[in-house]
Amino acid sequence: MIHELAQQLVDLIFAWGYLGIFIMMAIESSFIPFPSEIVLVPAGYLAAKGEMNMWAIMAAALGGSVVGAYVNYFLAFTLGRKFLLKFGKYFFIKEEVLLKMEDYFQKHGHISTFTGRLIPGVRQLISIPAGLAKMNLAEFTVFTLLGAGIWALILIFLGYFIGENQELIKAYLKEITATVFIVVVFIGLLYYRYQKRKGIR
Repeated sequence: MIHELAQQLVDLIFAWGYLGIFIMMAIESSFIPFPSEIVLVPAGYLAAKGEMNMWAIMAAALGGSVVGAYVNYFLAFTLGRKFLLKFGKYFFIKEEVLLKMEDYFQKHGHISTFTGRLIPGVRQLISIPAGLAKMNLAEFTVFTLLGAGIWALILIFLGYFIGENQELIKAYLKEITATVFIVVVFIGLLYYRYQKRKGIR
């Protein structure tokens, strides 16, 4: 099933080219999450064969990721906040809790958005609290691009250098995911210590 879906996505990349990558990454970054590796690893392999350009793949992936992130951000910004203010009390979410979250994202939204984009299962969802907290759009965009860019580059390089060796890709992907998670935790600890020294909470 997964192999068939992956093959269909590869065929779609062949048929639609960079537009296909853009659309699939936009979907992946919004409300229909699926593993981005089944898009970008094959694309990297096509780049290694000279059938696509690596940096054009990167541009399409980043463009799609930002568009998908914007969908979640603006839906949360417009609909989600009004909903929580009106009905949040029924879900034990008081207005002061929402205000605290907004305050937190005003101070720490940049690091949360950046690290969140590197964690599987979180990268699609991090746009929602950012939108609810009305995080500065320019900062949201920059740190979304940074986080999404690092992850996209890793996947494209995997496809470029390893190619069709699925078992090796799976093994490396597990190691890379674990390493990235450790790095994210380390960054979080450093950031916490830095903020603590500055007296910011």
